[in-house]
Amino acid sequence: MKCPFCGSLDTQVIDSRVNEAGDAIRRRRRCTACDKRFTTWETAELRPPQIVKTNGTREDFSEAKLREGFRRALHKRPVSTELVDAAVDRIRQRLLTLGEREIPAREIGELVMSELKKLDKIAYIRFASVYRSFQDVDDFRDVIRDIDQP
Repeated sequence: MKCPFCGSLDTQVIDSRVNEAGDAIRRRRRCTACDKRFTTWETAELRPPQIVKTNGTREDFSEAKLREGFRRALHKRPVSTELVDAAVDRIRQRLLTLGEREIPAREIGELVMSELKKLDKIAYIRFASVYRSFQDVDDFRDVIRDIDQP
């Protein structure tokens, strides 16, 4: 760790403590060159992967866009905000645990469909009709048949 006072790279850790929440470590350091002391914080950096759109462009994961997809599919449906929040959290956690730097947008769509299928069948059909670009009534029948199977 570089000393913020003199720029020396030779520093020593004097004391380490975990914060109350348990998600960061506070380290007290001493520079061996100038003998000044300073504090650093160590935290885990979890970044969701970049989304690769079907046209090949890339964009950062947006929780707001994910919520908007749920909101549109669940418009006027009896599903609580808490359930939607939990579904969004599960998807976000899944993306973080994949450990990938990039993920196709299709995979996120499939995760959303999986969550909607558990939350509300009508919302699932609405989302599927747009996501899979239904062309005729047979496409709706196929999805409805899929819902009826366990």
